[in-house]
Amino acid sequence: MSKTPQAIRGTQDIFGPDAEAFAFVVETFERVRRLYRFRRVEMPVFEKTEVFARSIGETTDIVSKEMYSFEDRGGESLTLRPEFTAGISRAFLSNGWQQYAPVKLATHGPLFRYERPQKGRYRQFHQIDAEIIGAGEPQADVELLTMADQVLKELGITGVTLHLNTLGDGDSREAWRAALVEHFRAVKDELSEDSQERLEKNPLRILDSKDRRDQKFVADAPKIDQFLSGGARAFFDAVTGGLDAAGVKWTRAESLVRGLDYYRHTAFEFIPDEGSEAAGKLGSQSTILGGGRYDGLMESLGGAPTPAVGWAAGIERLAMLCDGKGTERLEIAIAAENSEREGDAAEMVAIFRRQGFNAELFATGSPRKRFDKARKADPAVLISFDVRDGQHTQTLTSADSDYARATEAEAIFAGRWNG
Repeated sequence: MSKTPQAIRGTQDIFGPDAEAFAFVVETFERVRRLYRFRRVEMPVFEKTEVFARSIGETTDIVSKEMYSFEDRGGESLTLRPEFTAGISRAFLSNGWQQYAPVKLATHGPLFRYERPQKGRYRQFHQIDAEIIGAGEPQADVELLTMADQVLKELGITGVTLHLNTLGDGDSREAWRAALVEHFRAVKDELSEDSQERLEKNPLRILDSKDRRDQKFVADAPKIDQFLSGGARAFFDAVTGGLDAAGVKWTRAESLVRGLDYYRHTAFEFIPDEGSEAAGKLGSQSTILGGGRYDGLMESLGGAPTPAVGWAAGIERLAMLCDGKGTERLEIAIAAENSEREGDAAEMVAIFRRQGFNAELFATGSPRKRFDKARKADPAVLISFDVRDGQHTQTLTSADSDYARATEAEAIFAGRWNG
């Protein structure tokens, strides 16, 4: 016999409760995005490599180490998407979506990065994503963050706080960057190898380093607040004030940064609180949802300056925090205990489904075992079709006295068989 192929490392086959939790995340996101009037978009799974190289940055680990890139038969370099924002930005420019600006967009689906697989992190993974393009006002940041907070709350995820920072406007950021280069250059030889490399190209990323060699110098590094212009400070105050008004809990995180030059103003991450259930499942430093304002991205893709802000969250990680959710109890089980009654049972299950009930038909295998199988499924209502003493019988039993729709189910059943 030939050997059965195994799944590729870093991929997963999702089944059972895990699949239901995954679907619960997607369904909740879809419901909330409709409440906020975000338009659904579908993006290609692969793009020209330059879309990601130009937007994510040649010096980032994603582009230099993690992208799945390949040459097609026409000799063009293509890349499986490692994130959504770059492709959405390309679509905004190439499809003329500027006419709809400001436009609120949302999507979800698979992404691909070649990184070391670990708990909650895969080489093919999935994200939900929301973006507002063409709105430069702080209210757009507030709406996007309020939406993210509502998604997490409606998923039932607690013990999570929004960590918030400002990167300032272009001038503020450039002045801060210059001060950081000066600060870290004085201790360059004591920094980690990665941070020494980042010093000239991407100094803000040193602030995000987890290496102990860097952290002792990060603590007393210059803070963005020293360099904020009046306009940038007012922008951040408007964001925090809007979040307070919306009832979104947040905390200031001065070391939270985005290394690429096109990021401006708001940067944020939702992180589990120390000692919370979410921290126990993912780790207290794990980001559940993150994003920021990227007002300079469109220019890097050849477009006109366009303000934009967005966030993304990993579906697998959210699903880990929704353990047990998404699996609905079976409302109605119908057992055909005699082969003569299989047609009647199939008719009845179709009627219930058309009326909005979830229903399961037990009409395969040994007729003598079907009723027991139906009962073991723990339905709220159990219906049996049988033949006894030559007579067709059908019975309905409400297995759950607290089942709110039992009366409605009984009426539908009686209307078919007693009417």
